[in-house]
Amino acid sequence: MTTARASAAPDPADPAASAGGGAQGTQGRSRGAGTKGVPRARREEQIVAAALEEFGRHGHAAASMAAIARRVGVTKPMLYTYFGSKDGLYAACLEHIGHRLLAAINAAMASSPSEDRLPHAVLTAVFETLEEQRHAWFVLYDRTLPPGSEPWRTAHRHREAIDDLAASGTAALLSDRGNDDALDADALKHVWTGTVSALVGWWVSHPDLSAHDMSARCARLLSAVRDGA
Repeated sequence: MTTARASAAPDPADPAASAGGGAQGTQGRSRGAGTKGVPRARREEQIVAAALEEFGRHGHAAASMAAIARRVGVTKPMLYTYFGSKDGLYAACLEHIGHRLLAAINAAMASSPSEDRLPHAVLTAVFETLEEQRHAWFVLYDRTLPPGSEPWRTAHRHREAIDDLAASGTAALLSDRGNDDALDADALKHVWTGTVSALVGWWVSHPDLSAHDMSARCARLLSAVRDGA
């Protein structure tokens, strides 16, 4: 998590944290979500993980803060204590998944695969990043975000950074084949980003497939496209 509020202190917003009993009162109790003594940083991680699932499945508009609180096992007011608002929590989710995806794609491109292998390397990085949070992709690419809102601005910033990487990759792919047409490169970037979203959506509907399975499948599909070109 990248929120500035994180710390190693116990959770002050948890009602159990202010209850009496001291150490004896916690003997035999679970240290999971909603229990006394959970560090605030860990609590925020739990909330963001639950929110990524809720927002990714239902979108910003339809997602329920009460449902997120139930997923974590905390009170709804605790979410507002930590993140201020639904928009604040959504923005925290965007920072979490946006930074992870950008770092993974950057690393894949920096590993210097050949231009033919670059698309597969990037797809593999995306799948591995989303392995445990597949719906998080749709938090970043949620079309229901209110224009001009904090989540919209944050999502736009991360999408632009990812689009810049996609643009450089597709331009390099075309240039390797002697094509330096800027409009061709821009069109191919849109084809690529749409393809990635479609593949992630297909993956979500096939939860039995791992990131490794998807990487292998995409290797076969990309090979078929190259062989047929």
